[in-house]
Amino acid sequence: MKKYLSYALGAFGHDALYQTLSMYFMIFVTSVLFTHGDKAQNAKMIGIVTTLMVVIRIGEIMFDPVIGGVVDNTKTKWGKFKPWILTGSLVASIGIILIFSDFGGLTYSNPLLYTVIFALTFLLLDIFYSFSDIAFWSMLPALSMEANERNKYGTVSRFGSTLGAQSVIIIITPLVLFFSRLMGGKPGQETGAGWLGYAVVIAILCVGGATLTVLNTNEAHSAIRENTKHTKLIDVFKVIAQNDQLLWIALSYFLFAFSYVVTNSLMMYYFRYRLGNIAAFTWVGVITCILGVISVSLYPVLQPKIGRKNIYLGGIGVMLLGYLVFVFAGDNLALVLTASGLLFLPYPLIFLSTLMHITDCVEYGQLKNGTRHESVTLSVRPLIDKLAGAFSNGVVGIVAVGAGMTGNAKPSDITSAGLLEFNSFMFYLPMILLCVSMFIFWKEVNITESAHAKILVKLQAKFGDQEHTAKSGAKNIDDKNVTDINGHITISNN
Repeated sequence: MKKYLSYALGAFGHDALYQTLSMYFMIFVTSVLFTHGDKAQNAKMIGIVTTLMVVIRIGEIMFDPVIGGVVDNTKTKWGKFKPWILTGSLVASIGIILIFSDFGGLTYSNPLLYTVIFALTFLLLDIFYSFSDIAFWSMLPALSMEANERNKYGTVSRFGSTLGAQSVIIIITPLVLFFSRLMGGKPGQETGAGWLGYAVVIAILCVGGATLTVLNTNEAHSAIRENTKHTKLIDVFKVIAQNDQLLWIALSYFLFAFSYVVTNSLMMYYFRYRLGNIAAFTWVGVITCILGVISVSLYPVLQPKIGRKNIYLGGIGVMLLGYLVFVFAGDNLALVLTASGLLFLPYPLIFLSTLMHITDCVEYGQLKNGTRHESVTLSVRPLIDKLAGAFSNGVVGIVAVGAGMTGNAKPSDITSAGLLEFNSFMFYLPMILLCVSMFIFWKEVNITESAHAKILVKLQAKFGDQEHTAKSGAKNIDDKNVTDINGHITISNN
């Protein structure tokens, strides 16, 4: 229980920081950081910061597989994951505090210097967060080879990350207002100092959770896990490119993640500039926290009954229903909250389904290519999440300025053209992308639970891991669904 709880708390702080960075930093930039003085200059600076974030994140994201290779090649007495989890979380936490400041007033006294310092800080933040992120999630297949125990670790980690991400929605407005007031702001006023105080709280949660994970979890050892070698730079990309199941999962998940993050990033704008009721945004956090607990609890119940592939497909169906409700909700708060709930309810289930599919791609790739690559394979999921976050940051910056949703604008200030632009990016585009995501996953992803069991039996027989073979209870599984033809692994649609 200590191991499970520690891994969950690590995920809690980890996702609280990610949620803050990917979804709420742009609100700080557009609503607080650049709101004084010349409007044209403010719009220019918002554009520069947005562009820097997108360019840096996309540039760094391309190196995520390399970061996975570095983690795979790490050998210390604490294992290969823990040093990166702790170091990455510490540097990223310092970075999040720094970017939620104006660097001593440089935003207006010296915008050029601010731009340079921000770019360097954000680059370091993003790199070290990637090390922490990849090490944390790629430790999952190393914690256990047993499917049931993996599901438990996956479930508790998603439970922690869900609470971490959704708790941010609950605490962000009260904490920002509390610290704003504490630092001399007027009642109900959001100030830069208030946002900075909130960032410090998030940083403490992130480092604290990482510390607990490092202290209380351990890697499992087996003959299968010993089948590793030093990963060269060129091999990093070969590992991913040669894993067809991993690529199809990645494409489908990217379309899903981008759709969800864009909508979620624009949600606070909806409450501030569409409803004119930013205080009600806290209810989204309360509802999604409750639904998050329910959703994660449903995964171990649904997975044995309908399989994780159907969980993924059915979850997207529920999200599409939520979008339809949102389209017709207008300024009806009850319908908006209902739509928000429908959009979020399946998210943890889809995430868990994706995570377990990608985790099983470690053994799939090992059987297909002859060598095990845990961190390189698992780096794909964080890569996609950050890529989706980077593109969504760009979208949010463009939409906020284009729709007139910046500074102290009121709902009555938003034109019909601005509202159409906002709705197109928050609702219509995500709905189209989700439909494409669903089709790809249904058509191309075939690494089911039974297929993975057969792959594991082949690996256990190959490496003589008789202890784990016996535990798997799958000795007598035939090879009907998994065939090895001249080194190429084929998985049937069954």
